[in-house]
Amino acid sequence: MDSKEDQTVLTLIAVQGARLTNILKCSSSTQEHGGTWRNMGENRTSDRMKHMKNRQPMSLQGMISSMMTRMQADLTPGLMKLLFIALVSLGTTPALCWAQAGGNISYSQAGGYARAEQNERAKRALSREEMPPTGTSMFLEANVLLNVKANDYVAVFAVTQEGATVAECQQKMETVIQAFSASIKAFGIPPGDLFVDFVAQNRIYGFEVTAEVAREKQVGFELKKNVSIHFNDYALLDRLVVAASQEQIFDLIKVDYVIKNIPALRTRLMEEAARVINAKMARYQRLLGIRLLPPSQVYAEKSSLYYPSQMYDSYTAYESEDVNTGYYRQKYTVQGARKSRTFFFNALDAGSFDVVINPVVIEPVVQATLYLKVKYRIEQPGKREARSVGTDKAPSKAKAQ
Repeated sequence: MDSKEDQTVLTLIAVQGARLTNILKCSSSTQEHGGTWRNMGENRTSDRMKHMKNRQPMSLQGMISSMMTRMQADLTPGLMKLLFIALVSLGTTPALCWAQAGGNISYSQAGGYARAEQNERAKRALSREEMPPTGTSMFLEANVLLNVKANDYVAVFAVTQEGATVAECQQKMETVIQAFSASIKAFGIPPGDLFVDFVAQNRIYGFEVTAEVAREKQVGFELKKNVSIHFNDYALLDRLVVAASQEQIFDLIKVDYVIKNIPALRTRLMEEAARVINAKMARYQRLLGIRLLPPSQVYAEKSSLYYPSQMYDSYTAYESEDVNTGYYRQKYTVQGARKSRTFFFNALDAGSFDVVINPVVIEPVVQATLYLKVKYRIEQPGKREARSVGTDKAPSKAKAQ
């Protein structure tokens, strides 16, 4: 085979190899993240995703066969054989394998790539609030995140009792709560760290069926109370849940995370934000030659606290078939299987912050944030030069008397 044929083969291999790479990427994305587009209640973010959602994954053999069919008119049998071998080798090389480890959390989110791409584009477009107030001033911003463990915890359990009378409900309730209180004393929880909150008392109605009439009537009463328990060792929570279940208390309403010294947290956030502002000032002057002049003016100071009870997300991860044909839906009763829902602590990450204090999160934490926006005047080169020239002038002599 002459050099011209060699060049032809190399060119076609490069072109078709790039095409195969793109197809494999699309196929891998469709297979690995199919659950992303099937997530209920999520709007599709682009026409490209709608197309890929309905697209059937193509095997490697089908991809190569499709390419060979397109190029039969342009190649001789010898070149076709060489190109086929090259494409098979290209399709089986490890360079085209994309290892991904995302976990089942992928089922709870849709359009991750599109959101990231949109966010990157949005960062390049300045809003009116982000524009400098004047031509001789500019804003500096600091975003700081602090992850902090709670000092104390409060677990809240719901207790419900039913009875024919209110007195019977109250007697059952007292028996259960006294037994529960006695069981948790062994955990070192004093009586002062337990509080019983009266919630509600309701009448219960049922139906009495006579002949062809189902008549509703009162059949009893229901009493509801909440038991709040204060403790400072997170490991006690599992033991409290077991102790509650032994007294037929199965409803853990929530766990509150308590931070004792919030002003100290905000002071630390402000100190870190000030360091970020000063570092940006020095960087602008060193790299861009922009010198900012004091005094500064604080335009915004916004702090927030996010507790773990606000930061849990959930998803259901499964793949199943669907019966779409009307004939089969009329012929069969479709009974769906129970799908378990997973809940997880989804903390804020470092993506939108300048500094993260205590960045490693392996347990639920309280997240404190601070956004600081400061206005500075920009030193103008012309005025600086004029000041330096005025400084070099010799002092004028006093007039002779």
